[in-house]
Amino acid sequence: MKRSISSSLLTLGLVAGVCGSIVAVQGQGTAASPNMSFFITSVGKGDGANYGGLAGADAHCTALARAAGSTKTSWHAYLSATPVAAANGNPAQAPVDARDRIGNGPWYNSRGVLVASNVEDLHSRKLAKDVLLTEKGTPNNGMGDTPNTHDILTGSDTAGRYMMIGNNDTTCKNWTSNAEGSAMLGHHDGRGPNTNRNFTSLTSAHMSASCSQPDLVRTGGAGQLYCFASN
Repeated sequence: MKRSISSSLLTLGLVAGVCGSIVAVQGQGTAASPNMSFFITSVGKGDGANYGGLAGADAHCTALARAAGSTKTSWHAYLSATPVAAANGNPAQAPVDARDRIGNGPWYNSRGVLVASNVEDLHSRKLAKDVLLTEKGTPNNGMGDTPNTHDILTGSDTAGRYMMIGNNDTTCKNWTSNAEGSAMLGHHDGRGPNTNRNFTSLTSAHMSASCSQPDLVRTGGAGQLYCFASN
């Protein structure tokens, strides 16, 4: 009888352990909705605004989307690029507007909720923090959270186009700098000081202090991106 009781307790213990493991895995979040075509990156690259250019930023979006279970293949970072003149044997680079990189919509978040129907809708509607989720289906920290990471790299104006502010850098050297330069940032939570209405803009809230990771963190960011599937 003692042996039978011991065996039963052992069995119950193993079952409890397995169930606990299942709960722990479920607590980490489930796979993204198959309709997911928009997300905020849950993490930046960790090298400030240096993504190795637009292609590197797109690759970061693609890698996170695949890790979340997405089968979509054409992911692009919502980033603009400023024109570069030909110099030292390098060809000139034409400007790029973020709005032209993301397809036509509609776009859905990682839980399958509609974010925007088209490009104009994206840039005109007031989007809530609880809709602009990461690829893991979790809200991204905003004002009032610790840490605040509502600064998202865009290099864009409020319409999603590249911008020039005199001779100032607005794209961290077209997303290749982790030190000198600066970039235009958007606020995904639509919140900021009431002294300037642009602080509520999804795509064009304020400039970064520099392109370094510490400076991006210091002013309320983490070098994160908006990612869209154009297919």
